[in-house]
Amino acid sequence: MLVRAIWLSWEESVMKSIDYIHDFEQWQSGFSFSLPIKVRFSETDLYGHVNNTSVFIYFEEARIEYLNSLGLFKELGQDELGFVVADLQCNYLRQMYFNEIIHFYVKVESVGNTSFDIHYMAKNEKGEITLTGRGRLVTIDLIKQKPQIIPAAMRIVLEAEMKKQ
Repeated sequence: MLVRAIWLSWEESVMKSIDYIHDFEQWQSGFSFSLPIKVRFSETDLYGHVNNTSVFIYFEEARIEYLNSLGLFKELGQDELGFVVADLQCNYLRQMYFNEIIHFYVKVESVGNTSFDIHYMAKNEKGEITLTGRGRLVTIDLIKQKPQIIPAAMRIVLEAEMKKQ
């Protein structure tokens, strides 16, 4: 019992130090989309846990499924419109291991003129948070290779997702 109390105290202090999470309970409750991902052997390292680089592949898989579920990939490729990941950040909280099912949660956190921020949370089968993350996607003109204003129809979808929180 004491060990669990110490762990929860450590977890709370770590969550408070993550700069993109201001109110953890509110932040956590804002997720509605999740994707289960089974950890493959090739994604682990010498120590038997998920290699730190594998997480970004999981982010990509969850992000694509999320945006696809919103119907946003229908617009890509039309009118030379695309997304690029401008930055990506991860905070590792617990180790993940081969054969575990990890649930990756994704949500739209904010929408700007040409970009939007996506946040991530991963939980193991015990419901423990294993990592959090955030990233910025920029809408670009694929021909000119320059940022493009988010189209009105896409903005409506993204902002509706934020209102769900």
